[in-house]
Amino acid sequence: MFQPAQIEKFKQLQTPFYYYDLELLRKTLGQINNYGLSKGYEVHYAIKANFNFEILDIIRDAGLGIDCVSGREIERAIEAGFRPDQIAFAGVGKTDAEIRTGLDYNIYSFNCESLQELEVLNQLAGDAKKTANVSIRLNPNVEAKTHKYITTGLNENKFGVNVEKLPRLFEMLPKLDAISLTGIHFHIGSQIKDLDPFVQLCERANAIQNIFEEKEIVLQHINLGGGYGINYEDPDNEPVPDFKSFFEVFDRNLEIRDGQQVHFELGRSIVGQCGSLISQVLFVKEGINTHFAVIDAGMTELIRPALYQAKHRVDVLTSKKEKKVYDVVGPICETSDTFRKGIRLPGLQRGDLVAIRSAGAYGEVMSSGFNLRDRVKAYYSD
Repeated sequence: MFQPAQIEKFKQLQTPFYYYDLELLRKTLGQINNYGLSKGYEVHYAIKANFNFEILDIIRDAGLGIDCVSGREIERAIEAGFRPDQIAFAGVGKTDAEIRTGLDYNIYSFNCESLQELEVLNQLAGDAKKTANVSIRLNPNVEAKTHKYITTGLNENKFGVNVEKLPRLFEMLPKLDAISLTGIHFHIGSQIKDLDPFVQLCERANAIQNIFEEKEIVLQHINLGGGYGINYEDPDNEPVPDFKSFFEVFDRNLEIRDGQQVHFELGRSIVGQCGSLISQVLFVKEGINTHFAVIDAGMTELIRPALYQAKHRVDVLTSKKEKKVYDVVGPICETSDTFRKGIRLPGLQRGDLVAIRSAGAYGEVMSSGFNLRDRVKAYYSD
């Protein structure tokens, strides 16, 4: 992925830092346009994946909207030039202040995740003398076949309203005079590579839409969420996810009503592959069964391996020596501060540069100041 001229520039920069390939981001957005937007689908970028303005500018210009999960994300979207009517606001624990932020901006939709939230939103909207557009998030009980920490569509998960609660919802709606129910919303998980869960989601969505129609409730839109995964193992072989196959699942299996809009909330699949964390080897320690490559990036810069046991590809940029087996670890005083264990890499020495790949999503945005470490800088290919 990285050319010699790029690596020479990297050598002049203070590590660790994030590097973003904006041309790859534009190529990815082009595929979303070809197979999604061109068919009339609406795509909201999940801003929680990466909220850098340089990234958001390109995504906005590509015609995408925004999916937010906090009041501050709404404000960031507005600051980045997105229109309020492009913003959907999800999140299982919206504060009153965050709800008021959405109301103040007259956003496109509140994706409500509980019946009590509907009541609170109705009260706050009434106090503001406004009508809030609502998409009720329903829990389809679909197994996403992903890591348990990023599965969101099962009955045991905290997200959404269980379908068994629909009778109560239908009882409540006539009394909620400051709410306009415009759609339904689903999200079953993240980093989903097997397309079968999305087929199951369509089947569940079709059945649930029938229930709403029986109550003579017209749904202006249906939001299928996001969760489509990327290739962490071999990013160079699949730098852009197969959006053609992804959108075709919904083309074939979702029963769209006349005049109904179909929305998606993609995040990782848009920005994941365009970002890399560049780090320098501090020390090489010889262990009993392995060598330890201690680098200057840690879980403070990329927490996914510690949090999800995620396995990011590690590329050595400045060595072509005979390969050895390494545990690639960070400098933080936690055993979990480990990026990869037992991987074969070209022989390393102090000062070598490595790239931790596929870090454009949930990388820089989840960085912390633990150990009073400085926040890393970001650089861009442009």
